[in-house]
Amino acid sequence: MPRTFLHPVLTPAAERALDRCAPMDSGPLVSLTTDFGERDPWPAICRGVILGIAPRARVLDVTHEVTKFSILDGALVLWAALPYLPVGTHVAVIDPGVGTSRRAIGIRVVRGDVLVGPDNGLLMPAAERLGGVVAVHALESTEYRLPVVSASFHGRDVFAPAGAHLALGVPLEAFGPAIDPTGLVRLDLPEPTIVRGELGTSVTYVDTFGNVKLAGEPSDLEAALGPLTAGDPLRVEVPPREPALDDDRLTSARPAIELTWQQTFGSVPPGEPLLYEDSHGRLCVAIDQGNAATALGLRVGDRVSVRRDGSRR
Repeated sequence: MPRTFLHPVLTPAAERALDRCAPMDSGPLVSLTTDFGERDPWPAICRGVILGIAPRARVLDVTHEVTKFSILDGALVLWAALPYLPVGTHVAVIDPGVGTSRRAIGIRVVRGDVLVGPDNGLLMPAAERLGGVVAVHALESTEYRLPVVSASFHGRDVFAPAGAHLALGVPLEAFGPAIDPTGLVRLDLPEPTIVRGELGTSVTYVDTFGNVKLAGEPSDLEAALGPLTAGDPLRVEVPPREPALDDDRLTSARPAIELTWQQTFGSVPPGEPLLYEDSHGRLCVAIDQGNAATALGLRVGDRVSVRRDGSRR
């Protein structure tokens, strides 16, 4: 079962210090996560809007390099990052439905944060990881939007102003009517399938090192294959990929990936693949000092299966 975070992740020394003294008089935190990239001025514009409304806010960029239009990619970034951020307001804009009837929302979670963004499933995995949803409100009040709201930049006109006003202490209830959490859009997240001798899974995320995150945890793999020991030989099998619409070439079967179960990258020589538990408790395919996604031809959405490799015992 994925871990739930009800408090920010701190060191024991930091927790003792907080017990002994009052918190420092620092400004409220507003984080930003988008698919805007860094070439254009859109992230800086959002930061500027926040600071213009809430000058004492601490604006933290999680990333602006979420895969364009990929709600799943953004949701997994938030899921991984927010437990390690202080309690605050977290603005996320991966919004291919901008300007349509999709709702703009704020979600208060058990940990105390408010998550701000579109109602397209983006916020829900992180909300659940931070203890679950306490309240949801539509961001409808014109008092907390810029005077002119474009049809294509709600990050600037709706979400950044909402995050800034929340940082100033405006209650979430002031932004608009309550929404029943059961009516929120939820992502159809990939789940592993466990059968005797095989774990069926899929690629959910590829990081900048080319490490390939899979749906499922080591406990799922052990449920399928039995207890695992470092060095156990495994096979990752990848079905043929359907050819692209503009490519009439037949896609041939792809060779299985031979690797071992390991605790860390340095357990194998440079250039050798491994399967390991990543820092968030997920299964991950990597190549020591290499790019597994490129070298092994894996990409988000690929279905794969993991078996023991009896031929190498």
